[in-house]
Amino acid sequence: MQRVTLRLPEQQLKMIDMFVQYGEFPSASEAIRTAIRDLIDLRSEKLVGRMKLFDKAQEQSKNVETFLRLKEEQ
Repeated sequence: MQRVTLRLPEQQLKMIDMFVQYGEFPSASEAIRTAIRDLIDLRSEKLVGRMKLFDKAQEQSKNVETFLRLKEEQ
């Protein structure tokens, strides 16, 4: 595992400390890792959806290019 240094607002750090204090997480590091994991899971679903739309748009663009080329050949 690699170490990452980041700056957080004091209020967020206090909330993380509260999570640890009340046993929600064993450490601040684990709380932050969980938050990042949750964010990645959430955003990956959106990213996959965007990638599928992009692939579909590229395919449609190829179809239009083929149609126009065939039309010009007639």
